[in-house]
Amino acid sequence: MKLTENDILFEDNHLIVVNKKPSQIVQGDKTGDTPLSELVKDFLKEKYQKPGNVFAGVVHRIDRPVSGVVVFAKTSKALSRLNELFKTRAVTKTYWAVVKNKPPQEEGHLIHYLIKNEAKNMSKAFKEPREGALKAELDYKILASSDKYYLLEVAPLTGRHHQIRVQLASMGCPIKGDLKYGFDRSNKDGSIHLHARKLSFIHPVKNEQIEIIATPPNEALWNYFSHQVSN
Repeated sequence: MKLTENDILFEDNHLIVVNKKPSQIVQGDKTGDTPLSELVKDFLKEKYQKPGNVFAGVVHRIDRPVSGVVVFAKTSKALSRLNELFKTRAVTKTYWAVVKNKPPQEEGHLIHYLIKNEAKNMSKAFKEPREGALKAELDYKILASSDKYYLLEVAPLTGRHHQIRVQLASMGCPIKGDLKYGFDRSNKDGSIHLHARKLSFIHPVKNEQIEIIATPPNEALWNYFSHQVSN
């Protein structure tokens, strides 16, 4: 699987931003599948006819079944500055999630305390603080609905393991296709209906505000909701 110009949302001398497909992994893992970071290097090598190694620093990750905005650094200077932006939460993240069941309110603020189960690669959410749990917060609002599903805009205020997936499920609104967190059947392609829609941050070198928006996958339900929201 090669990247094309259509997959690239933004590129300059310092950054390259990709619209990740649901099946892609951002960084190498035990599956041995080619990660997005390597595909980015191959893309840059081919585009600029570079003979040697190409730098593409991983700044952040989104889960394999999730689609949307992923930023890579093209220089070590940009990487260290971007790492700092993400660490200090100076990056505004917006996700879209398609869920079953209507949330209790049109918009809301969720606070949970998450404990990660390494063996199962899952997080469990608790209402009250407990030993070893990390506080997770997000805001959500309903953007649109169909006869069976609801499109939510989600703004995570913390960056915890599977945070959006487990917090929405704990509210009684599991994400479509997310068997791990209580949806009743998987999507055919192994994806879940969670999409990293938008990232806003100050450019690490130019000091300008940039906002990057990714179109959801070309799939019937995403297309339906994209049409609803744009009208």
